[in-house]
Amino acid sequence: MREHDYTPSARERRARGTRRFDDDEPRFLKRPRHTLPASIDTNADLDEPATGDRWSSWDQAAQGPTPHPDWLVTELAAVDTELGVLKTGKEAEVHLVRRGVPGTDRSCLLAVKRYRAPEHRLFHRDAGYLEGRRVRRSRENRAMEGRTAFGRQMIAGQWAAAEFAALSQLWQVSVELGSVAVPYPVQLLGTELMLEFVGDRDEGQAAPRLAQVRPEPGELRELWNQLVEALVVLARAGLAHGDLSPYNLLVHEGRLVIIDLPQVVDIVANPQGPEFLARDVRVVSTWFAARGLSGELTDPAELTRQLLREAGIR
Repeated sequence: MREHDYTPSARERRARGTRRFDDDEPRFLKRPRHTLPASIDTNADLDEPATGDRWSSWDQAAQGPTPHPDWLVTELAAVDTELGVLKTGKEAEVHLVRRGVPGTDRSCLLAVKRYRAPEHRLFHRDAGYLEGRRVRRSRENRAMEGRTAFGRQMIAGQWAAAEFAALSQLWQVSVELGSVAVPYPVQLLGTELMLEFVGDRDEGQAAPRLAQVRPEPGELRELWNQLVEALVVLARAGLAHGDLSPYNLLVHEGRLVIIDLPQVVDIVANPQGPEFLARDVRVVSTWFAARGLSGELTDPAELTRQLLREAGIR
């Protein structure tokens, strides 16, 4: 057969189209498949982790910013052991995982955020958050707007990737300036995000949320100052948390730590950015004022104006 006489079958054309489409997908939507060759007896006594454990996926994932913290286990021989659920939500569950190297004392605790399967996800108010996050392919944008199964998977990937990117950026800023505290983003694989565990690493006890603490007046003022400094840094980076409240702020050893940033908003690119920022400020200001902090300090309108100036908008 001459080369120019060859006509690919419909099946081959579909396969080629799929390959081209998959290559255009964002990295965070891909997950490697691990299967044993058919010739291997799956009942054999293989060198595998115990039931319920898995090998570290560090080498397969997008990794957090460098330099990596000293406490982080990056050895490929490490095993991830599930220890339980830290938090459940509409969009995701957060699990506690210990990553350790068998036969050594090298281990660390990680908070692992796993978004639910597409058919079980409910991204609340996601339309507003996703403005300014459009992808290159019109087909993907249509799928996201129509909330098809693939579109919801795309949205999940965007939320995970947005949180990973924001945490990576803010971690670098915190290393340089020390004025905003966020968990270290360990790795991103598919829609699974591994984060630094914030809490008692010996006991595996998570740090309390701000809503759970009852700080003394001096502590309350210090926490407010930390929050304002963090919001200023976010604004200078052109970002707003997007869903800030006393429930996604942790208090660990007197330090305020911002968590849950999948809906992080680009204040400039998103037309609703200033409104999201104003709502963040209003919610946290109300909480601090209700616990006795001076209303002059917690004036949400004045703080919002300050943050918008820091972002270069007004």
